[in-house]
Amino acid sequence: MSTQAGAGGGTGARRAVARKASVRKVSARKVSALLTAAAAVGTLTALPARAAEGPALPPYGFTEGAKRIEGAASSADARTLAPGGTYRDTLKKDGKVYYRLDLDTTKNSYVSAVVVPKPGGKADYGDGIRIEIQDSSGRRCDDQEVDFGSGEYVRPLAAYARRIVGPDLSGCQDAGTYYVLVKRESDATSTPDDWEMELQHVTEPLLSRNGPTKLPESWPSTTPPPLPGGPEPRQGGNGFAQAVSLEKGTWRADILPGQTLFWRVPVDWGQQLFASAELGSSSEGADTVSSALTLVLDNPARGFVDHQTVSYGGKPATAVLDPRRPVAHENRSSYQTSTRGMGLAGWYYLTATLNPKVAEKYGDEAVPLILRVDVTGERKDGPGYAGDPGIFQVTDGDRAAAEKGVAASAAAGGGTAMVALAAGGLGLGTVLLVGLGVWTLRARRTARP
Repeated sequence: MSTQAGAGGGTGARRAVARKASVRKVSARKVSALLTAAAAVGTLTALPARAAEGPALPPYGFTEGAKRIEGAASSADARTLAPGGTYRDTLKKDGKVYYRLDLDTTKNSYVSAVVVPKPGGKADYGDGIRIEIQDSSGRRCDDQEVDFGSGEYVRPLAAYARRIVGPDLSGCQDAGTYYVLVKRESDATSTPDDWEMELQHVTEPLLSRNGPTKLPESWPSTTPPPLPGGPEPRQGGNGFAQAVSLEKGTWRADILPGQTLFWRVPVDWGQQLFASAELGSSSEGADTVSSALTLVLDNPARGFVDHQTVSYGGKPATAVLDPRRPVAHENRSSYQTSTRGMGLAGWYYLTATLNPKVAEKYGDEAVPLILRVDVTGERKDGPGYAGDPGIFQVTDGDRAAAEKGVAASAAAGGGTAMVALAAGGLGLGTVLLVGLGVWTLRARRTARP
């Protein structure tokens, strides 16, 4: 009996040793794999520095889940853009495409087009896009044209058209079929590459009662003094859907030649937005690059409001947006694009693009960028919507997102946990290393006899 028991105990001991060795082998393989993954992700988290070593730029971040749609050459074949929908299409050189809208008389409609040329392409003065909403008779309801300006390089462009319902308006007031026309303007010498395009159709409820339509003759147009304190890091996103939230403050980012960075700022009724972007000095070269930095302001419906450019010669250079009226419903009655664009409350977008020619004079490395944002004025009650204003309002959640620097896609419900980690200063590589530690602890416990 004792001999048999001793033999069984020896066999069990050998099996235990074998199991422990097996676990150690598996542990080693998994630890190695996790370390490799962590190192790879660590490289990804250092993308700006790596990208500075070459011409590769992060791709534009389109809205997740955007539906593919094909614009028609004729309005008769146009496909419908549903309210609340986001779509993707491709716009060819000298392209002209139609989409359909089925509209009622209970809300206003805004359709935006964001075109995304390949970075580094050449653009002549006047190249850009035109978007227009027409009724079924071909009569224009509204339109907007946006171009690249004098920089001679391409960048993402946003423009919108509106169909507004109101008692004082005469055209485009009936329910029925409307059409969206998007047209591309490109010179013969410009880069002929196709442009990717993102379309968005958003609606706004009408007012429960009509408010004032006349603009105040006077408004605070003086730029406020600079905010105290140094800049805090807040790297921009790679698209409207990934725009990084900002509140009033001074922010620091790094921008590569040819790159466009996106931020968004909540601006409520009665408030004014002031913004500037400063390129930091460089130790390289001293040649001047014209239109080196372009700073653009777009409204909550992704409609163009204003832009400014500045040249760069290695010394600090700042692009400053002109003062704009406080956000008010009556602004939309103006014929000035910049004033009319300030007729909506919600997230206003700031984009900064660095001319790719900067790399020829100062190298491929990222240039430090300081973004100064100020929001002044007391928040006022809205104009009295007859329904939920949706994106055309500023909520407590929006203000919290601006304070924490949450990206637009995360605030909409995607990747909230990862953004929270990022806001706390943890990169994905750190998360993997934490997971590695937890897994190793579990493996050790499993390996115990």
